[in-house]
Amino acid sequence: MYDRLKGFRDFYPEEMSARRQVFDTVEDAAARYGFREIGTPTLERTQMYVDKSGEEIVEELYAFEDKGGREVSMTPELTPTVARMVVAKQQELSKPIKWYSTRPFWRFEQVQQGRFREFYQTNVDIFGSEAPEADAEVLAFAADALTSLGLEADDFEFRVSHRDILGGLLDAFEGDVDTRDAIRAVDKRAKVEEEEYLGLLSDAGLSYGDAQQFDDLIATGDLDAIAEFGGDDVESAVENLRAVLSAADDFGAGEYCEVSLTTARGLDYYTGVVFECFDSTGDVSRAAFGGGRYDDLIESFGGQSTPAVGVALGDATLQLLCQRAGVWPEEALSTDYYVLQIGDTREVAADIVRELRAAGNVVETDVSGRSFGAQMGYADSINAETVVIVGEQDLENGEVTIKEMSSGDQTTVPVDDFPGDDDAPTYEDYK
Repeated sequence: MYDRLKGFRDFYPEEMSARRQVFDTVEDAAARYGFREIGTPTLERTQMYVDKSGEEIVEELYAFEDKGGREVSMTPELTPTVARMVVAKQQELSKPIKWYSTRPFWRFEQVQQGRFREFYQTNVDIFGSEAPEADAEVLAFAADALTSLGLEADDFEFRVSHRDILGGLLDAFEGDVDTRDAIRAVDKRAKVEEEEYLGLLSDAGLSYGDAQQFDDLIATGDLDAIAEFGGDDVESAVENLRAVLSAADDFGAGEYCEVSLTTARGLDYYTGVVFECFDSTGDVSRAAFGGGRYDDLIESFGGQSTPAVGVALGDATLQLLCQRAGVWPEEALSTDYYVLQIGDTREVAADIVRELRAAGNVVETDVSGRSFGAQMGYADSINAETVVIVGEQDLENGEVTIKEMSSGDQTTVPVDDFPGDDDAPTYEDYK
């Protein structure tokens, strides 16, 4: 026996049935907004992540030297890859560029609730628009995806912030403040004790008193007071945040949004509006997913200046959110028909199977030469809604038997009439 690797998961058919429904629902929402699906590679050059995040990132990667002597890594996130793709064909692509994809990623990190070493995300991005409407459309898509899954307004909330507000406020304090480290401290605010958090702000260059004042400002979320304290740059960022929230109202996502300037997002490439989705009851302690604006990334990859905004919905935390709200799909198999064979009836049974499948039904039949009882047991195990019994005696009378599994009711019908012109005939059609 071989044990599964820590941080990796197996998904059996029942689980995959539920997961497929969720992926399809989220992707359908993206498609309705005009996002186009892309495919991306499993491996990228390790240097791409080092250039973006520093040498220390390698410790979090599945990084190795391939047989060609290249230093490569299994992709830990999608944003650098899509940035590379945009740069490669920047002149050819119509703006705005609207892409989505669902795929696995890999990070070597501590396994905990909602976090694995292999995980799946649906990434949705807009490139080429700096307008507040682009940010709002990403928020609207995310809200639409969640409500399409069955979640309601009191199940989740989007905590919306702005990196330029945080950065501008930090610049308004005296001293040499490391803005990047201070924003990383804000990102940890809810995860550490207050003294440790204030200590991290002090380590970033704020005096202890200034750290408390800064935290008081962002905790209250009073945008007028914040704009007045921070000056012109902060006032401009506040206006942008308000414009995004106004557009989100018009796009139908405003009811899910609340200003939360203690939300920072830890990645350094974020530049403007950022947001995280949380379970509104607090039962799921981690953010279900997050996103934001990253206007400088394309240029840092060698392309022309291209504003961008996006969101990534992770499978594990999204499942926790849906399960808490009671809307995670049932983890069960679903089969429309099982065509049961008794005796030498394969030819007729195969004709029925082909016709039902051609009409778009999920159909199984015996491939193991089993007894009547064994076939009925199998049909029950795969949740077959209808069993079509093709037996030698019935065929002598030119008939087959249609059995409704939920009630156990059955009737015979002329074999020439089944399935006939109906794409999905059932017992109810013949009783």
